[in-house]
Formats: sequence, structure tokens, C-alpha cells
Amino acid sequence: MYTFISIVYIFVCLFLILVVLLQSGKGGGLGSAFGGGASQQIFGGAGAGNLLTRLTAGFAFAFMALSVWLAFLSSSGEQALERAVREQAAASEVAAEIELEEAEEAALEAEEAAAAEAEAEVEVDVEVDEPATE
Repeated sequence: MYTFISIVYIFVCLFLILVVLLQSGKGGGLGSAFGGGASQQIFGGAGAGNLLTRLTAGFAFAFMALSVWLAFLSSSGEQALERAVREQAAASEVAAEIELEEAEEAALEAEEAAAAEAEAEVEVDVEVDEPATE
């Protein structure tokens, strides 16, 4: 998408330059190089001014709109990349915290199991050590 818009932007720039150069200014401009008076015959009685003025306005508007659009696309791409990096870092931190909590829970369960096993052995030893009274 960005590449296509960039190509269109380049063509708009070239056509805008061409249209501006074709307009006849105080010095005659490049428009007079193509026959001077012939431009009035080609473009009608009003001359090339009206058509070229409209083309200039159209290409200038397209130039500005595409400039804004390309600026938005380039800046939003960087923001999206930064946001993705932040989200990935946050996900890694959360995963590390979860692993730490799971390891702590497993260690606590192992301690409880070891304590229960040791307590069971003590009870068995106590029962075996008692003399039988009959």
C-alpha cells in the first residue's frame, strides 16, 4: 500500500511541475515555447489559463493529500512497531512472573509433602517403639 501511494505521489509531483511550467507568466513561460498564440487556439478562446489553473489546483490538492497520507502511514507504522515491542516485553514479564509463581507453589507443595512424609514416619516409629502391654 505504501509503495503504491509513493508511486502515485511521484507521478502527481511530476505532473504538477509540468502544469506549473506550462502556464504563461509575465515572461511568457514555457507555454509560449509551444507556439505562443497557438495555445489560445488549442485551449479555446479563454486560452490555457483556465484549464491549466484547474489542473494546477487539482494536482496541488492531490499533492497535499498524498503528503498527509504518506506521513500518517509512516508515523503509524513506527507507533505500531513500538507498541508491538512493548506488548511483547510485557508478555515476557508476565510469563516470567507466572513461571516464578508456579515454581514457588511447586516448592511449597514439595515442602508440605516432605513435612507430611516426615510426620508419617515419626508416627510409624512411635507406634513401633511402644511396648506391648498385656
